[in-house]
Order: sequence, then structure tokens, then C-alpha cells
Amino acid sequence: MTLAEMRTMVRRNLMDEDSANYSFTDDELDRHILHAVKDFSEEMPRQQKAETATTEGSREVDISTLTDRVMVEGVEYPLGQYPAQFRQFTIWGDIITIHDGQVPDGTDCAIYYGELHTLNDETSTIPAQYEELTAEGAAGYAAMAWAVYGINRVNVGGEGVNNDWEGLGKMKLEYFRGELRRLSRKNRVRIRRMYLG
Repeated sequence: MTLAEMRTMVRRNLMDEDSANYSFTDDELDRHILHAVKDFSEEMPRQQKAETATTEGSREVDISTLTDRVMVEGVEYPLGQYPAQFRQFTIWGDIITIHDGQVPDGTDCAIYYGELHTLNDETSTIPAQYEELTAEGAAGYAAMAWAVYGINRVNVGGEGVNNDWEGLGKMKLEYFRGELRRLSRKNRVRIRRMYLG
């Protein structure tokens, strides 16, 4: 899936496929698509693991290099242990503070985290089964934007066209947000623990 393919899905969902008379420009749709991708990422982020250096004698670990970070699930220290040694931690800004176990000695720790998904002209990290859901969210945002844009404007669709766009947008966003709530990592029953406590 690329951004262009996602844009085509969104146009199909909006019945905006007449290239000679589009209701939405590509730039407008791209903005709504990226909005939906961000919302999707907040609930179902891309799972990542990064090894990051600790500082000898300090329990604080700088994670400012983990760009597009949505959440941190776990911190493993020291590495190479079986079972893995997951630590209790807190985050303040870009600093993780490890609260238990040995004081770090400058060797690496592993950060398990979620980041924003990528959708661009070359690739996507959105799982295939959620592409249509993301397209629905983007179509909802686009329809709502059109409804707002059309207020106090003369249009060939008649007086109720703004209400039609608003109704379509609300319906699609209600579905999108409902599915995100259902799928959300925050609402899943946890059957694992990253650390013993």
C-alpha cells in the first residue's frame, strides 16, 4: 500500500472518482489520510525494539532518539539474560528512569516501544487488514471538512448537501473511532507482564 493507493481507496469511499471533476484535491485527501494514520497509530502503534546505551551509575536513560514514539511498553536490562530482565520504569519527557534491579553500568538496555505508522509514496507499515479502516477514517475527516467548507456557499447539490456531507462524515468517523476503541491496545486483556513486580 502506498499513499496514492490509499488516496484511491478514500476517493472510492467518498464516490469522488471523476478525475475531471474531483471534489477533493490530492493534498486535501493526503492531509485527512495522515490524520487517520495518526489516530490509528495512537491505538495500534507499530511495535519496535531499540537498544540504547545507559550511563554508568545512573538509572536515567535518554530516549530522545526514538522519534515518532507513541508509547513505551518495556525496558530490558541487563541484556542477554534468560528469562529477560524487564524493569519497572517511569517516563518524563524523553527520559526513562529505571526503578529496580542493578544500577546500569553503561551497557545497552532494550526499549520496547510503539511508534507512528508510516504511509508515504513508497510504502506503508499499516497492516493490510486495517487499510480499509484507515481509509474509512480519512473519508470521514474529508467529508466533515467539506461540510464545514460548504457552509454559506452556493452549490449545485441543493440546500441539504452540507447536511449530507456532515451525515456521511459522522457515520464514517463513528465507525472508525468505534473500531479503534475495540482494537485499542489500551482495552486488550493483558496476558503478559514485562517485569515481575
